[in-house]
Amino acid sequence: MKVPYLKKKLEIKSCHNIEWEDNYSWIHQENILKVLKDKTKLDPEVKKYLDDENTYAEHQLKDTKDIQKNLFKEIKGRIKLDDESLPFKDHTYEYWTKTTAIGNYSIKLRKKIGSNNIEEIWNGDKEKEILKAEYFGVGDLEVSNNDKYLGYSLDLKGSEYYTIYIRDIKTNKIISKEITETAGGITFSLDDKFIFYSKLDENHRARKIYRHEIGNFKKKDELIFEEKSEAFTVGLGISSDEKYYFINSSDHNTSEQYYFNTNEKKPHPKLIIKREKGILYNVSSWDGKFYNHTNKNAEDFKIDICDNLENQNWKTYLPAKPEVLIGGLTFLKNWIIRSETSNALDKLFVRNISTNIEEELIFSDESVYVPGVSLTQKNRDTNEVHLGYSSPKTPSRVYKYNLLNKSKELVKEQEIPSGHNKDDYIVERIEFKSHDGRYVPLTITRHKKTKTDGSAVLLLYGYGSYGSSMSPSFSSTRLSLINRDIIWATAHIRGGLEKGMKWWKEGKLTNKKNTFEDYIYAANYLIDKKYTSKGKIIGMGGSAGGLLMGAVVNKSPELFLGIIMAVPFVDSLTTNLDHSLPLTVGEFDEFGNAKDNKDHFNYIFSYAPYNNIKKMDYPHILITTSLSDNRVLFDEPAKFTAKLRDYKTDNNLLLLKTEMNAGHGGKSGRDGAIEEIAIDYAFALKISIKI
Repeated sequence: MKVPYLKKKLEIKSCHNIEWEDNYSWIHQENILKVLKDKTKLDPEVKKYLDDENTYAEHQLKDTKDIQKNLFKEIKGRIKLDDESLPFKDHTYEYWTKTTAIGNYSIKLRKKIGSNNIEEIWNGDKEKEILKAEYFGVGDLEVSNNDKYLGYSLDLKGSEYYTIYIRDIKTNKIISKEITETAGGITFSLDDKFIFYSKLDENHRARKIYRHEIGNFKKKDELIFEEKSEAFTVGLGISSDEKYYFINSSDHNTSEQYYFNTNEKKPHPKLIIKREKGILYNVSSWDGKFYNHTNKNAEDFKIDICDNLENQNWKTYLPAKPEVLIGGLTFLKNWIIRSETSNALDKLFVRNISTNIEEELIFSDESVYVPGVSLTQKNRDTNEVHLGYSSPKTPSRVYKYNLLNKSKELVKEQEIPSGHNKDDYIVERIEFKSHDGRYVPLTITRHKKTKTDGSAVLLLYGYGSYGSSMSPSFSSTRLSLINRDIIWATAHIRGGLEKGMKWWKEGKLTNKKNTFEDYIYAANYLIDKKYTSKGKIIGMGGSAGGLLMGAVVNKSPELFLGIIMAVPFVDSLTTNLDHSLPLTVGEFDEFGNAKDNKDHFNYIFSYAPYNNIKKMDYPHILITTSLSDNRVLFDEPAKFTAKLRDYKTDNNLLLLKTEMNAGHGGKSGRDGAIEEIAIDYAFALKISIKI
């Protein structure tokens, strides 16, 4: 079955006089943001192309329908469908969420402290049914401080334009005007007269903070703060001691913060520290002190402290450590808990404020695991917290931990209804030497029965951008492949923060190719050590991980049996040249500015997946995208697929699947997410001849 598509020759000239002939630019939408808001704006020719590709993909995956159903049942069977979260106490109520076997969305519940009368204040499935929405994305769900109002934000297209609603919990009635085109976050004022939110501009960037008076249906909301730089986006939060609101403005590389008192009648944000290129900082307040988490003169961050923000005299509270990423702080009356990351492993530490003695919190005997901490109540005068952890083979376990006497009680364990024995799995953390001598961490998870003689198919997952670290946590979905003798490996490549800020810097801008080289060297290491063989690796990555997939398959296609790309950033040069798109300007310090810098243009051009497709054999490839994705626009994978069809010299599968009612995160709802995973895994099993 052939996929028909149009070809219109266009000559594209860059500002640096580099020219190339492009047969596929007809797919690009000139009014892409209008398409995100209203899919009826989609060009009919483009829609036909996407429909044809969907039909072709469905035809080629027809023989996987049974395995898709089996995978869906397996994955869902590992989820405790009727489940409840641990409760969180505010001053009057306990709040928690639950899921049900028949529902796709969470339910928010509460009961007065000391009472057994449970109230349902939110039911996602009922809300979706009332709205008759095909896509249903919840941005935020917040209860006011007086427990009377529920604030929630909804995205009904997948384009991340959120509408905010305020509802009276008792009467279930909307009590304020709908606030459209927001970033989704809601912050109630302490007196419950207002909410604060950020508004999206015409380029889908959050650059303004507004205050909305609850009960207002007509008046314009009050502008509190406006960011002038198009590269920066803003958000607002409240301090741990609830004395200040902090406005954070940042791109990926630089930040600036403002504050105002929670009791100010007319908010007047005041600058804390003027922005300085490459310097990130985040100030919080607790017990009359201000704590600054910053990388100024500390590449991997440190914590500074001072007594006031009017006459700042910052002193080092927690010094920097080389290639150890210092995390933020969680405050209790008598304790401060913090995190740090080194060599792709996280640790937690607790400090006794009165003695200033700090110690590591160790609550697992595994060498590779992910710890976490959360509060049990709003009142910080407590010695109890929830400590949790998981590992690639161990489901999440949460303990109620007493910081004073060090007692712990298991209060929640992730249940796998279909059964799970962690002793059936082997987890390894190793390091390999990359092209320039840097050692890169690699986490490998396999079934104990899977042979390591080179015969196994191996899925190699990677991301490597924006300083996002790939934590070695538990995933019940991956077991569907691991139990079928497919080894799962995660490469902690440069571009993330697994080994500190230097690890990120060595994988961005004109160091970006280190990310791709690290991944290719990971693949070759796994082949050399007989975990798999050449041509038996399935590469997998999404979004910027899709950029990784596109770059490495163009460079070393012979390593791969297949590639799975989700919402892939594959036409990265064209996107970088278009400064009207939502993310481009804010990512100059991540990928460069090809429009205004010739060196950046040439460098991006040298690796951008779309521009480096060659006439050669490619492995099997599955590409998924969403029509309403505003982060990686659907035209990128569409153009990439069309060009690849022309150039590739093999008969391997090339499938493009476009969700017409979804966004960057794919389908909404639990079942929708599982269906998408089942398709990816069915493709992996099909090309592995395991069905």
